[in-house]
Amino acid sequence: MKRRIFLQSGAVLAAWPLIAACSRQSIPDSQTKMKIDPVTVTPLDKPHEAWRSLLPPEAYRVLFEEDTEQPGSSPLNDEYREGIYLCAACYLPLFESQHKYASGTGWPSFTQPIAGHVATKRDYKLIMPRTEYHCARCGGHQGHVFNDGPPPRGERWCNNGLALKFVPRGETIPELRG
Repeated sequence: MKRRIFLQSGAVLAAWPLIAACSRQSIPDSQTKMKIDPVTVTPLDKPHEAWRSLLPPEAYRVLFEEDTEQPGSSPLNDEYREGIYLCAACYLPLFESQHKYASGTGWPSFTQPIAGHVATKRDYKLIMPRTEYHCARCGGHQGHVFNDGPPPRGERWCNNGLALKFVPRGETIPELRG
């Protein structure tokens, strides 16, 4: 028994440089609470459960239970028309189409969000810290941001397609709901 604990401890210590390097892959965020950019978006005072009747079950699980859709499953992976990507729950615009790119990860990815429309917090669910982001208005979980994106910002905002609604340019953007 003592030998097993000793070997497990050694494995963790041997992997520590890798864990530390991977943890630097996420964008720094010194707070564990949600952080919203300076542009003001008024958060909704609506419990997550209230969204259940407005959303398909799989979208609700992603947005309000922080589930993740299967990679490659979203039709938005192949969406490259001009337009805007909204939060699928409250319809707050989150991304502009000119910031979408093919990351090869299996999820819609963007180089940057619309300033102030997302809130971030640290996520330790996979042991390594990551930066998770949510809609700044309804709190719906969107995805994670990493620093392995293309220049000039180097950011990859990796989003669940079920958490987004795409509106092509020229079509009417639905009014915010909530």
